Amino acid sequence: MPKEFWDSKTETMPLKELKDLQLKRLKKLIQYVYNNNQFYNKKLKEANVKPADIKTLKDIEKLPFLTKQDLREYYPFGLVCTKIEDIVEVHASSGTTGKPVVGPYTKNDVDLWGEVMARSLYANGLRKNDILQNSYGYGLFTGAHGFEKGAQKIGAMVVTISSGNTKRQINVMKDFGSTAIACTPSYSLYMAEVAEEMGFDPKTDFKLKIGCFGAEAWSDEMRKNVEKRWGITAHEHYGLTEIIGPGVVSECKEKKLHINADHFLTEVISPDTGETLEPGNEGELVFTTLTKEAFPVLRFRTRDLAVYYEESCNCGRTHPLMSRIKGRSDDMLKVKGVIVFPSQIESALMKIEGISDNYQIVKTKKGDITSLSVEAEPTEDRWKQGKLDSFEKQAEDEIYSILNLHVPVKAIEPKTIPRSTGKAKRVIER
Repeated sequence: MPKEFWDSKTETMPLKELKDLQLKRLKKLIQYVYNNNQFYNKKLKEANVKPADIKTLKDIEKLPFLTKQDLREYYPFGLVCTKIEDIVEVHASSGTTGKPVVGPYTKNDVDLWGEVMARSLYANGLRKNDILQNSYGYGLFTGAHGFEKGAQKIGAMVVTISSGNTKRQINVMKDFGSTAIACTPSYSLYMAEVAEEMGFDPKTDFKLKIGCFGAEAWSDEMRKNVEKRWGITAHEHYGLTEIIGPGVVSECKEKKLHINADHFLTEVISPDTGETLEPGNEGELVFTTLTKEAFPVLRFRTRDLAVYYEESCNCGRTHPLMSRIKGRSDDMLKVKGVIVFPSQIESALMKIEGISDNYQIVKTKKGDITSLSVEAEPTEDRWKQGKLDSFEKQAEDEIYSILNLHVPVKAIEPKTIPRSTGKAKRVIER
């Protein structure tokens, strides 16, 4: 009988047993960081918390939050809890808005990363006989490395092609018979566009079955487009450099996001007050790494907004669930008193017949007034049909139905918006 879970014992553990394990690991973690890191020791003393004060999972609320600013302040290795010579691998965020966040790993951390990624990819359906085309960019970014470690642990073949050189991607996909692709969702759609230009039908001319996508926000409508374009099942991956990289969640065949909660303790808080919210409420995700050695984090504020659930799933996994990310509190826009997330606009646009997958939200600020408009590329066929005012009106009406806000939409010529081999730039300022 085929194995249904990568780690059946852990992934189907009763919730009470899981919480007992979390508490045991949390107590050990607090003692560990208290003893081994000057910054954490000082933070805990300032909060008047001793390791012995952690008696229940709820006691985590006594601990101070950790922010991205804290991580940058202690760049590069200020939060390391091991000897530097015990670190065998280092990754980092892009650092586009300041100093990068550095993620150091011991040998045990690397093994842990491979394990949670194997769990995630196995839940997606990846198996030993698969060929994974790894089209995330290699380098300091965690993405490509996490997918490689997990796939190799399963025993799948990994094609380490990295991102870019899209025609070569298509040729390799065809020649090697890739059955799974790992990249950003926007890059997969650009690949489909290039494949069509090269005379291929993405749905029938390749052996792809599974898409493993992450590193950027994408709507359910965008997911449907990816699946339709390639004829695959598209799975969501979520992770952060600050936590471990990809591998924080496992999306099952039911397309539910199971948090790998034996390693990552999850809270949801009010972004405004920091108050912990009960399961079922939308708020900001906060993670504590329970088993990392080199760079453990306590109550890291992600700024990602989602809902946390503790309920059963038809797949048989018992770990807590989280919704797909609604957006980042950092990305939230306030226009004429209305809260707007870019994902809501994408969701509206993808419902319009004749739209391509390429659009940009243009943010304009005059004094204290922020206004939005959208530039969207119709498909080649729709562009040739003309009468684009009706296309624009349809898009504006769809956005209005979701936001109750009028956002002007302008149809622009296909292939005007720059394509990305990584994260697509969806919001621009003018």
